[in-house]
Amino acid sequence: MAAHAELLKTTEAAVAAGVGLREVNRVIDEGILPEEFLRVDEARYVAPAGCLLIAFYFESADQLTAKERRFVIRMAGPRLRNWTSKTKSDFSPEDWTIKHKLLTVDFALLARTVGDRLDKLTAADKLVSSSPDVLSGTPVIKGTRIPVHDVAASVESGLPKKRILAAYPSLDSDKLDLAALYAKANPLRGRPRGTVTLPAGAVILADRRTPRRRKADEVPRR
Repeated sequence: MAAHAELLKTTEAAVAAGVGLREVNRVIDEGILPEEFLRVDEARYVAPAGCLLIAFYFESADQLTAKERRFVIRMAGPRLRNWTSKTKSDFSPEDWTIKHKLLTVDFALLARTVGDRLDKLTAADKLVSSSPDVLSGTPVIKGTRIPVHDVAASVESGLPKKRILAAYPSLDSDKLDLAALYAKANPLRGRPRGTVTLPAGAVILADRRTPRRRKADEVPRR
């Protein structure tokens, strides 16, 4: 069982590995990810190196069989167990290469990609603060009263960055990207809020509503 100080929630691990949350839960449920990269108590947590192995498992699916991918993970696990984006300089070129008979796997490029995502997650965390004194503890962009999930929703909806920045003049393009990343790694629980308070000067570009689906027992009988 992992005891690393920088364990990630499964939602964060999904972002770092570049896969969906379902894929993260799958490698845990099916025992693909070794136990030393996990901590399971009231929730599931993944070590940074576990994100690297998860990314490998899915990105190599077109080149290797599931049996071969599991084999590589078992071989690479002990060697990469202590890897994080901060310890990458401790690894030599030989550390990244797994060889067995005719099979050779180089983790170096994938480690750089996953390491960059982990660094961005760290930057996103530093961008956000939460205090009972500010919007009742709603996560906001640090130094502002701007809810980070509101900013992320605007980014994810495809609105041009110029328009979003016009509504939030205290932000910049990098902060918009980090807000979207933070929200993806820390999704809101429960139902989304029915209304969002826009900042002064913001303009609603569209107001499209989707009719509520009727449940089967709500369909009127003829």
